[in-house]
Amino acid sequence: MYPKQFTISPQSVVMADVTQTPAYVLDEAKLIHNLQILKLVQDQSGCKILLAQKAFSMFAVYPLIAEYLDGTTASGLYEARLGREHFPGEVHIFSPAYRFTDLLEIAEIADHIVFNSLRQFKDLSHICCNAGKSVGLRINPECSTQETAIYDPCAPGSRLGILAENLDKFANHHKDLMHRVDGLHFHTLCEQNADALECTLQAVEEKFGKYLYKCKWVNFGGGHHITRPDYDRDLLVKLIKDFSEKYQVQVYLEPGEAVALNVGYLVTEILDIVENHGIKTLILDTSASCHMPDVLEMPYQPPLFDAGQPGEKRYNYRLSSCTCLAGDIIGDYSFDHELQIGDRLCFEDMMIYSMVKNNTFNGMPLPDIGILHKNYNEYHYEILKKFDYQDFKERLS
Repeated sequence: MYPKQFTISPQSVVMADVTQTPAYVLDEAKLIHNLQILKLVQDQSGCKILLAQKAFSMFAVYPLIAEYLDGTTASGLYEARLGREHFPGEVHIFSPAYRFTDLLEIAEIADHIVFNSLRQFKDLSHICCNAGKSVGLRINPECSTQETAIYDPCAPGSRLGILAENLDKFANHHKDLMHRVDGLHFHTLCEQNADALECTLQAVEEKFGKYLYKCKWVNFGGGHHITRPDYDRDLLVKLIKDFSEKYQVQVYLEPGEAVALNVGYLVTEILDIVENHGIKTLILDTSASCHMPDVLEMPYQPPLFDAGQPGEKRYNYRLSSCTCLAGDIIGDYSFDHELQIGDRLCFEDMMIYSMVKNNTFNGMPLPDIGILHKNYNEYHYEILKKFDYQDFKERLS
């Protein structure tokens, strides 16, 4: 067995040390690297950054994340509970709609509660106010900065956020209720740079400026790829500082991907190799449909350790799974050497929108969850969670 020296890649350590595949593995050192970047943005700008649990909910590392960030944000009651139970910080929540009974519990758990519609704000916000919680409205600045409609909250006919014209009408007829509004929330970005935020802020100020002066806080939402190498963090800091000084508000950001971007892996094993019309397909014990749904939903091709694009290296393969879905294809890759049944592969950037979205279609086992610790020049792999038949069965009836 080779010594686990720092010069050895963490991916190689993971592939050697994982006892059972498939397995999600968090690289603790890379997570800390991202958190340090986010903490620096907080310190330089005065904003508060929250973990968006919808992208990454590995609560075993919440205490670590809490050393750097201010809290969590949730999309519903269960995420709010998870944040309150495991993350020692603020709990914020936004949902397109609240069930009355859920909101009664949410009002005991969350610190900030954001409403998506003026109807629910009018009918339910008193519950939050009576509990002493901060109330916000999600706004729609009608400023699309991306081309993929499924991820565009500002697309025409969007169900997310209140239009300026509707808020104006409501404010004129319900002046007695507007004192309940402590802040405004908008979320318009998806995996974007600070220039998209700059464009969005111009629209927000133009359409909602008169309300901003009355706010205690403004939440810029998520979608900020802050920890990506090419992200313009200087511009982000400037935008936050200028905005918070102008309106005298506390600015919040709630990225999910930026926290866990490029910090983990999905390790898989080749079960079989089939050939059809000259295409060699690897049948893996993992699945795009079950274990990395965004591969099919976005769609995109995940990075794979030690592999290249088709034709870039000598040996070409198509990677697929052992589900019955014909389109459960991960993508085409090339390698320097021929692959064999029993070989292991390591998909990268597998912490975001994977564990939170996986499923057991076809009776596929859920991957183990582990963490790769690094202490000086040595790595240590720890299994945190294993799933079995009972986990599959208990989701059914």
